[in-house]
Amino acid sequence: MEHRNRVIGLCSGGLALSLAFGLAAPAGAVELYSDEDTHLNADVLAVLGMMNSRKNYDGTRGGSTWREGFIKYGLSGDQGLAGAGTAYGAFSLVSSATWGDGDAGGNTDGSERTTKIEEAYLGWRSGDLFPALGQDGVDFSAGRQVIKLGRGFLINDDGTNLGNGPQGPNGGSLNRGGAYYAAARHAFDRTAVLRLGGQEGVHGSVLWLKSDNRVQAETELAAGTLDYTTDAGTLGLTWIHGLDVNKRWANPIQAQRDNMNLYSIRGEGSAGIDNANFAFEYAWQDVDTGVEKGWYAEAGYTFADAPWAPSLTYRYTRFSGGWDSLFTGLSTGYGTWFQGEVAANYAGPFNTNTGIHHVGLKATPMEGLTLGALYFDFSTLHDRDTINRDARELDLYAEWAVNDHLTLSPLVGLYQPKKSSDNGGIGSQVGGNGTNVYSQLMVIVPF
Repeated sequence: MEHRNRVIGLCSGGLALSLAFGLAAPAGAVELYSDEDTHLNADVLAVLGMMNSRKNYDGTRGGSTWREGFIKYGLSGDQGLAGAGTAYGAFSLVSSATWGDGDAGGNTDGSERTTKIEEAYLGWRSGDLFPALGQDGVDFSAGRQVIKLGRGFLINDDGTNLGNGPQGPNGGSLNRGGAYYAAARHAFDRTAVLRLGGQEGVHGSVLWLKSDNRVQAETELAAGTLDYTTDAGTLGLTWIHGLDVNKRWANPIQAQRDNMNLYSIRGEGSAGIDNANFAFEYAWQDVDTGVEKGWYAEAGYTFADAPWAPSLTYRYTRFSGGWDSLFTGLSTGYGTWFQGEVAANYAGPFNTNTGIHHVGLKATPMEGLTLGALYFDFSTLHDRDTINRDARELDLYAEWAVNDHLTLSPLVGLYQPKKSSDNGGIGSQVGGNGTNVYSQLMVIVPF
């Protein structure tokens, strides 16, 4: 039963996306052809992760040691249209695999080996055809591609990548190719996006997307955004409407996406204060069972004149008991929006029924090297006698861009839950509530 509950929790939101997607995106490009109007690139990105967890969260005792990785390879380019804007597009494949025990959450078992189409889209940008809308004030694209709204709090991409591990009612039928943590696949299966107004002043978008990801219940959505951007930052509104969901794959929260309406107000920027950054989003979901709410508020400051230019961030996030985290994902690095490398990926909570205090510190001792520490305090909000994910976690990491074609990121996570699976199954950690030591090394190679 513990393992089945774990899968239901995962399905309520996104899982860990590839660190490579945050550090090395877009994938490394090799120029194949270039002139004034035409550009054609070969895009190749390889990622390998080596992980170890001393404790598991899938109902099995002991720990897990595993490896996972992927190679993304394809073509991208653009073509000027003799004063009528620019056409652009991309096509890519991803080959992914998991080896060893499979991950600590039981989402993979080490047997996954898959190659699938990742991106396949075409688009058109208007150039200076519509001066009132700014440069490239009209941008339309359609096909298989990544879509992100704002900071990715609600929609970041379709990056959930389960393998053969999950049991329960759907067995291994949720398999998307494994590489669960590296999360090679991010593109939505079918999309159409119209962006108007460029990136400054008033601008917005309307879009339609459909996922082919079973762990996301093959959800179909429509959405719109309206933003106002100045040097001080951006204020924006988001609307999302659920069009369809495959009830066969949906958990109880996802099943309410059909005809769901979601509204949010958000902002980010410096507010005119040098070296400061602020961000917030407040969202409410109108679903059959009522209204669910999710929000965060964040403030940070960079001590630019101090040695190593350290930056300090505090954030509080709160998700109501039935909050649906939709297509959230790794947005701006570790901790957004999978908070805690152990908690968000294996142990829970999974961006629902929780309040999270977060403090982050990072510094740059030399060019190309960032050192960081992330602290999280998780509090379960409701039904604590049934499920309790109260915990604390400290993650220590480095991001080292060795050169243009190699980035290394080691990480150690210390995770201590208040409850374990021994406490009547209300916690997820197997073998007591002692501190788990989790370690990983991500090797990122853009060509």
